[in-house]
Amino acid sequence: MPRTELDYGQRLEHLSILDERGAVDDALDPGFANDELLRLYRAMVLTRQLDIRMLRMQRQGQMGTFAPGRGQEATQIGSIRALRKSDWYWPSYRSFGAQMWRGWTVEGLMLLWDGYFAGFEIPEGTNELPFSIIVGGHIAPATGIAMACRYEGTDEVVLTNFGDGATSQGDFAEAVNFAGVYKSPIVYLCENNQWAISTPFEKQTASKSIAHRALGFGVEGIQVDGNDILAVSVAVEEAVARARAGEGPTVIEALTYRMDVHTTADDPTVYRKDDEVERWEAKDPIIRFEKYLRDRGALDDAAIEAIESEERARVDAGRKLFDELKQKDYREVFDYVYATLPPELQEQRADYFAKLDRAGL
Repeated sequence: MPRTELDYGQRLEHLSILDERGAVDDALDPGFANDELLRLYRAMVLTRQLDIRMLRMQRQGQMGTFAPGRGQEATQIGSIRALRKSDWYWPSYRSFGAQMWRGWTVEGLMLLWDGYFAGFEIPEGTNELPFSIIVGGHIAPATGIAMACRYEGTDEVVLTNFGDGATSQGDFAEAVNFAGVYKSPIVYLCENNQWAISTPFEKQTASKSIAHRALGFGVEGIQVDGNDILAVSVAVEEAVARARAGEGPTVIEALTYRMDVHTTADDPTVYRKDDEVERWEAKDPIIRFEKYLRDRGALDDAAIEAIESEERARVDAGRKLFDELKQKDYREVFDYVYATLPPELQEQRADYFAKLDRAGL
């Protein structure tokens, strides 16, 4: 038989609305009102202010291991805007900006990152789960939630996000394949920040992009400029609408960059060069958005200074509440895993408590 070109009618797009200089493609501008744009901008600024504060706290020994997200604010905030409160969100561990949009408090996230069980309390009135620390481990269960929504006949949609490293886990392939077959109402958002700890993206997959992998599963795929909050917002809004209409899942690849360490236990100078970081810092999503808002007359120097001051004060207030709320109880570490503690852990608990009574921490 002759070789012929197969055409399954699938296409792949790359979406960019704001370029690196903040200039907008007028034909693609979604036309958000200034109030909405400023809400997005304020959320991005809050995200960065919390990032800066928690990184300092960790370096001062006042916070546990922390995963900074500087440079990924547009992806975080743009991705969450289209969800209703009744929709489900299952974040990865670098998503605190999106979590705050959904109702998580500054002090709650600080408690969470410092290891307090109280920090995992879900905000009232939202369908949400605490972030997943296991790389890619939440992708398949999130797909299960989407199928439950379908079986129950609701129009709820699930959004889950993860890094490029998670796409090499079997969970990703199994989940997307299943969701494609059964038209699960879910949006898979890959925040491709170019590094999975020390593994560069070019060693993550032989595919041209993560979005290309969607084609192999027969589902919709799109790549967006992840430092362009308008592009991320539009792509997710379209994907959510498709899922809500029963048209199945979408894989969105948001191209962005992790400007800081993978976690505070990491030293990125070992595996990446300063000039690479500098190139991406020139693409800073907040600075880009500021230029766009200035051109619209929605923002000026005074407004920028005021917003930064207000969001920094919000983080400061959260920090004070965190200091008041945290009360270490070193005996509770055995309390929240098993309903009935296995015998070997009962022995470990007894030994641990005896040591605390005898010698302290």
